[in-house]
Amino acid sequence: IASIIGNGLLTFIDEKVQMNDFFNKDEIIFYNNIGDLAEKIKFYSNKDSIRKKIAKKGKAKYFKLFNEKKISKYFIDVSLGNNVTLY
Repeated sequence: IASIIGNGLLTFIDEKVQMNDFFNKDEIIFYNNIGDLAEKIKFYSNKDSIRKKIAKKGKAKYFKLFNEKKISKYFIDVSLGNNVTLY
């Protein structure tokens, strides 16, 4: 995921992974089964401007959220039962 989204590519993630805790639908494409994934790939393959806009927002959000200091603090806070936010 880091390589794909970090390079600004449109990223498709299964809803079961629960990345919607971190990303919105305008930053990553979520799918719920293989058929849904196929439909969304077909749709976005023909929508250059939408695809690029979502990928750009996803990359920006990824770099905003996921750096070593924020992630380390997040894991420590979760482990200690503290209120947690990456935003």
